[in-house]
Amino acid sequence: MHITPQYLYQKRREFLKLGIGALVSSTLIGSKLSAFNFIEDKNLNNLKVSDEELAINYVNFYEFSTDKRKAVALAQNFNTQNWKIEISGEVEKPIILSMEDILKFPLEEKIYRFRCVETWSMVVPWIGFELRQLIEKVKPTQKAKFVKFTTLLDKNQFPDQNALFPTIDYPYIEGLRMDEAMHPLTLLAVGMYKKPLKPQNGAPIRLVVPWKYGFKSIKSIVKIEFVEKQPRTTWQNYAPNEYGFYANVNPNVSHPRWSQANERALGDFFTKPTLMFNGYEKEVAKLYKGMDLKVNF
Repeated sequence: MHITPQYLYQKRREFLKLGIGALVSSTLIGSKLSAFNFIEDKNLNNLKVSDEELAINYVNFYEFSTDKRKAVALAQNFNTQNWKIEISGEVEKPIILSMEDILKFPLEEKIYRFRCVETWSMVVPWIGFELRQLIEKVKPTQKAKFVKFTTLLDKNQFPDQNALFPTIDYPYIEGLRMDEAMHPLTLLAVGMYKKPLKPQNGAPIRLVVPWKYGFKSIKSIVKIEFVEKQPRTTWQNYAPNEYGFYANVNPNVSHPRWSQANERALGDFFTKPTLMFNGYEKEVAKLYKGMDLKVNF
């Protein structure tokens, strides 16, 4: 396997006591986490965790800016207090969750590859819980075939949303097929590098789907809907010939404007071959058995 085994994120109760306010204070959360007992990973194999400073400063978050450095700077005053996530649609138990509620799920640290469609990559230690645990809580009906995710719409906080000509249509929308959402690799993340998520990395909660291109891992989620029909996603609407619904990492399917055969890890000078499904082929290839991955890109 090319991922680290799942292992428990220890002393979750101490993390809960910090409350939502701590999610906007990296200093406070850092001091609390320093006392936690993270189990040392002894099965990293060939995965080299990316330098934290690179991972938190090289981001795509168009709501702030299309410029990576500017997006980081503009994100610093992002307010996540009193954050709510609405879960609705084809479920037996629709619910609105606070971050305190979210933090009651059993948190783990998982080290995953991350591959951007722009051909850069990194390896990140995420803190979060399997999305399927939330799905099981709300009990989807038989009509639920897809899961639709929506990012916060707040023109006061997101400059590009407030622009005269926004870069993309907002709010940002992504989606997964139900079996993809239920896969144990699919993560709802609240932290990385043993700290809460930075605003530019999708605070306070984001999706992480490691076998897909990074734009599928939607940030700053406020709504999760269970729907019968495949949702139209943001990048599909923007350029349907370039960005498909599935967006699985595939070295054999080029972007119309560049090859996906190789990638460059953050901090590295040389490129390396892109792995099928970003290195998670053994775990997820069965989800797409019989599908033409050039058509269903």
